[in-house]
Amino acid sequence: MRTFSLRLLESLAPCEDQLELFRETFGDSAEVTVEAVLKACSVGLDIDWLAPRLPETVRAEYDRVTGSSWAEYDRVRALAWAEYERVTAPAYAEYNRVRNAAYAEYDRVRDAAWAEYDRVTAPAYAEYERVTAAAYAEYERVTAAAWAECDRVRALAWAEYDRVRAECLVRLVLELTVDSPLSS
Repeated sequence: MRTFSLRLLESLAPCEDQLELFRETFGDSAEVTVEAVLKACSVGLDIDWLAPRLPETVRAEYDRVTGSSWAEYDRVRALAWAEYERVTAPAYAEYNRVRNAAYAEYDRVRDAAWAEYDRVTAPAYAEYERVTAAAYAEYERVTAAAWAECDRVRALAWAEYDRVRAECLVRLVLELTVDSPLSS
């Protein structure tokens, strides 16, 4: 009996969770059987990830066989979905009717509450704005000056970084030998 080893799977560079799931399910190896593949599927191993990594000769046969199976699955799924929609459509329509009516009432009550909220809080908000206006103007004046100084200092530091980076690049390129792939 042929086996599919953990080492072979590792050589194909799967994601870590799939590698761990293989290890938990099969240990160091699994026999290559229909039962083992079905078990792999049932625990969540992604066999579709493996299919494109099959040798081209094997892959063509795999695609041929699974293609017709996929078409049949797609046909059955479409029929089942159509039946699901047929059966659920009346209940969904009734739900929407009830929901829309309830939402309209909610909107009516909410809009009235917002209007009352705005009426009650307007004088307090106006007083808040009046009291904080001078302090906010001073804050903006101070932050504008501080931001300008911050930008000036950062620009100088960036210019120095660019200079050092350029000097380093020039030095390294000049040190390349004639045989280097970058020289010419």
